[in-house]
Amino acid sequence: MEDICVLDCTLRDGGRIIDCAFNDNEIAQISKKLSQANIDLIEMGFIRDKREYHGNTTFFTSMNQVTPFIDKTNTKVKYLVFVDFGMYDEELITPREKDGIDGIRFGFTKKNYYEQKDEIIKQVTSLKAKGYEIYLQDVNTFGYTDQELIEIIEFANQLEPVSFGIVDTYGTMDVEDLHRIFGIVNHNLNQEIAIDFHSHNNMQLSYALSQEMIRLCRDNRKLIIDATLNGMGKCAGNLNLELITSHMNRKLHYNYDFDMLLDIIDEYLYDYKQNNVWGYSIPSFMAGIYRAHPNNVIYLTEKFRLKTKDIEHIIACIDEEKRQTYDYDNIQRIYREYSAHQIDDRALVKDFKTNLSTKEVLVIVPGHSVVENQEKIQSYIQKEHPIVISVNFEAENFIVDYVFYGNVRRYEKSHIKKDKSCILTSNIKPKSENEFVFNYFDLIEAEGKYFDNSTIMLLNLLHRFGVKKITLAGFDGFSQERNAFVDDTFYENRFIDSYDIMNKELEKMLRNLAERFSKKIEVSFITPSLYQKIF
Repeated sequence: MEDICVLDCTLRDGGRIIDCAFNDNEIAQISKKLSQANIDLIEMGFIRDKREYHGNTTFFTSMNQVTPFIDKTNTKVKYLVFVDFGMYDEELITPREKDGIDGIRFGFTKKNYYEQKDEIIKQVTSLKAKGYEIYLQDVNTFGYTDQELIEIIEFANQLEPVSFGIVDTYGTMDVEDLHRIFGIVNHNLNQEIAIDFHSHNNMQLSYALSQEMIRLCRDNRKLIIDATLNGMGKCAGNLNLELITSHMNRKLHYNYDFDMLLDIIDEYLYDYKQNNVWGYSIPSFMAGIYRAHPNNVIYLTEKFRLKTKDIEHIIACIDEEKRQTYDYDNIQRIYREYSAHQIDDRALVKDFKTNLSTKEVLVIVPGHSVVENQEKIQSYIQKEHPIVISVNFEAENFIVDYVFYGNVRRYEKSHIKKDKSCILTSNIKPKSENEFVFNYFDLIEAEGKYFDNSTIMLLNLLHRFGVKKITLAGFDGFSQERNAFVDDTFYENRFIDSYDIMNKELEKMLRNLAERFSKKIEVSFITPSLYQKIF
């Protein structure tokens, strides 16, 4: 092995942003071209036991599924797979074959080590006996105290792997952290064991830290640098393979085929980059400084009702240990608690009930059908004289009695006129004393992912008011069309891929409402909607 090697983990760690759903041709071609580019180690994917394998994925269940994608024309290249302790079927790891996988990256957590140390030893010993090189990956190296890290290194020395990982799982490390951890590892790790550096780019430091790691290890310790093509990976992504190989070619006189790497990106990753978001962002930065699992940040980012500072505050509220795992129920609970300001609104509900319970209410939602059916809506208002409430916008073309806001961002962007009365949920801080605020917790549909959809909350509020007839306009449903809203200020490109999920979720919540409203509230649609058949 060269003193400094590059390991490409695009098909494994990079692929996590698409659930590793590369098609078979992409897997074969990326693997082949990485080999032609002289990349030292190519990680082909995961071996997992709780998945069925039908092709077109780098989640494999056995070694023989990986072998067809391996091209050993370049004999200097080694091929690896990744196994997580407790998440693979050891019986399906057949003995090493000449044309197959050369080594196994064996991942384990701090919890695994302290609870099942003997089992880790047993499994690693078994894999080595089958002929595989072992590359040891201790997840989240930054999460160990200095003494714990020394203990883990001594453990690694006993297992005698090819390499031991410094793994910056949450993209947390800065240069000082790297120096401290490297010093401990280099001093205590057996000299014949290489250091493997795996970084995430939450702080935009992957490239700089990798260069520093090369400087620290040069002429001192064998080093493996992990990277992915175009930095592909969840949240902030990984070190860019093209960056680090270019650096090594220019500064260290290595011979990686840079043009070949660019060809792979153009041919096989361009569409993935267009359709998936990865790379540095403010939320990913916050995940780094708080050492939080990226899925926590992804969940909060997708809550388009949140401002960035709110995301930071919520991440800070999560228990330090729990930040490093992803618990959907926990992050949703904390989000709700953060968003909710419990208030006693019983007197206010009573007042509105007195005024609205005998009247029809027209709810105008900012779907594009409002523009297309403006005259129809206007005629309806003139004929029926309903109470008109718009949702998250002021509906300038209509005489509106109230503007309802359940979305913090929409409210803060609004320019509310003095003659407009606003109804707010208690997760929103009012701009004046004249606004009507109702308890957030009483209006959400707690079981749904999009439990605080503003229109849903307003419907629940009208139910509390005792309204008997509700007509909806502009509640079109989410669409990938650019003109899906009354204007482009409502359009947010980052949520397009979630529209189908959002529609299904809203359908589910509306069906629950329809059952609850049965024989009590008449709900109808004056404009076309994906949901109009529910009521």
